[in-house]
Amino acid sequence: MKRVLFVCTGNICRSPTAEGVFRHFADAARFEVDVDSAGTYGYHIGEPPDSRTIQAAEKRGFDLKPLRARRVKREDFDHFDLILAMDHAHLTHLEAMRPQNSKAAVKLFLDYHPDAKSADVPDPYYGEAAGFDHVLDLVEAASRGLLDNLRAG
Repeated sequence: MKRVLFVCTGNICRSPTAEGVFRHFADAARFEVDVDSAGTYGYHIGEPPDSRTIQAAEKRGFDLKPLRARRVKREDFDHFDLILAMDHAHLTHLEAMRPQNSKAAVKLFLDYHPDAKSADVPDPYYGEAAGFDHVLDLVEAASRGLLDNLRAG
């Protein structure tokens, strides 16, 4: 079974969206995968995703309510096969904390988007509701690409 971790800053907007959407697509495809999300910082440990994130996801049929924020741990680099950063700042942070000889591949999530105009998933936290919908558009496309990639082996 593959293990995938999605990472953003506080684990309340982008990475839980990616976790919930990707898990939904994997379940629908009957593809067995261990999925989780985490933040590079511990600002919101134990909290649910941002209410705007939950609402935007619900409109598209994704349930993020059970998710709770946590911080990335060094052990994640041994547990997960693939750790996907939402933007370049997260990628840099993950590479800096990555233990030597860890087994996880660390990449940008939008590397799996078929035609992303940027490599970064923008942070919708300080913006309007449309930002959360834009994040979902990006996450859905990248999740489909990631699922195709993992299924291909």
